[in-house]
Amino acid sequence: MHGALSVIHPTAIVHPSAKLASGVTVGAYTLIGEQVEVGEGTWIGPHVVIEGRTRIGPQNRIYQFCSIGAAPQDKKYAGESTALEIGTRNTIREFCTFNAGTVQDAAVTRIGDDNWIMAYVHLAHDCQVGNNTIFANNAQLAGHVHVGDWAVLGGFTVVHQFVSIGAHSITAMGTILLADLPPYVTAAGNTATPHGINAEGLKRRGYAPETIARIRSAYKTLYKSGLTLAQAKLELAAQAREYPEVHLLSDFLQRSRRGIIR
Repeated sequence: MHGALSVIHPTAIVHPSAKLASGVTVGAYTLIGEQVEVGEGTWIGPHVVIEGRTRIGPQNRIYQFCSIGAAPQDKKYAGESTALEIGTRNTIREFCTFNAGTVQDAAVTRIGDDNWIMAYVHLAHDCQVGNNTIFANNAQLAGHVHVGDWAVLGGFTVVHQFVSIGAHSITAMGTILLADLPPYVTAAGNTATPHGINAEGLKRRGYAPETIARIRSAYKTLYKSGLTLAQAKLELAAQAREYPEVHLLSDFLQRSRRGIIR
């Protein structure tokens, strides 16, 4: 079912059962499968393959040579009906590969809204990506990775399966994450180590100087105070009762299962 005023190149192959809303553009030689849904105003460039049970929201831009919604790269996958969901206003540049989920997890890979995803990015099965993130070229996520809002992954950042990346964090180019990256923290290296807070990013998002100072103080509690991780968690939980911005960090630490970068 194709919406009114959709523009589909004559060389594109769109399955008759695919659901394209109004104003969708489909480029030359693109393939769109039977169970795909595409929201209003989304632009899909040439030579894109969108398959599986994939739902794409409005106003996205998907550039050439992307593979969207393919079966997960998981040897346990046995053809179950799993999904990929992409939100609104995302930019997805060339040669990105986003896989569907698995029944061993949420059965769906999700990408939120307003994300800027550069070329050659891989999002494996069951990844959960928030809103307003930036993935620089060649950032690679293994399966089951969770990425918080406003996180920035530098080029060639590689993330181990089941790692969680906190909101407002940032990684340098070539960072290897084998453990969780707490909110607000800057990480670099192989393997990643903490290097202060993402103060510049917080400034750009309108955080007040006193709020940034409290976040920096919380960072020092976690990494510079000489406290054990268990002791730091207790101290940050106490700070979080007074300062909401610290609650984001404290809650992340309580939920962490892989441990955090140290």
